[in-house]
Amino acid sequence: VLVFVPIESRPPRRTEPLSPATAPPIVGRRPEWLKVGLSHGPHFKELKRLMREQQLNTICEEAACPNIGECWGEFRTASFLLLGDTCTRNCGFCDVTTGRPGAVDWGEPTRLAEAVGRLNLRHVVITSVTRDDLDDGGAAIFGATIRQLKRRDPALGVEVLIPDFQGNWAALGTV
Repeated sequence: VLVFVPIESRPPRRTEPLSPATAPPIVGRRPEWLKVGLSHGPHFKELKRLMREQQLNTICEEAACPNIGECWGEFRTASFLLLGDTCTRNCGFCDVTTGRPGAVDWGEPTRLAEAVGRLNLRHVVITSVTRDDLDDGGAAIFGATIRQLKRRDPALGVEVLIPDFQGNWAALGTV
């Protein structure tokens, strides 16, 4: 059965992203299946130490992923975050810091490749903050990172989750 709601009775469209100030109130308790226990399995501290040693960022940490304990601690997996920890966009759904990012760290691809080697990974996932302040949106560092990884291990699976590069097809070609 389809029910049509007249446009006049629909709630107004949001013009601002949700924030603690504008979000609807939480009613009742959250369901048990939604709660994730804090897990610091046997590999958690090892991965944390490696990320700090190599001065690397992960989307796991920057976006405050609730599954970080399971992924890092139990399965020794992480999704690497290129181009620092500060994004130039302010998406309402994301917990990554927004602001003016620092300079591009051209040593990052080498350090990331070294960390992947130390973790003995067969597949790596790489994403980045959005860098609208860069002409290529950060495409060059994606390319450099992929080359470093493949140079060290041609059989490594490399998955990249790229920003939109503001529709710049040349930047996409760089990746």
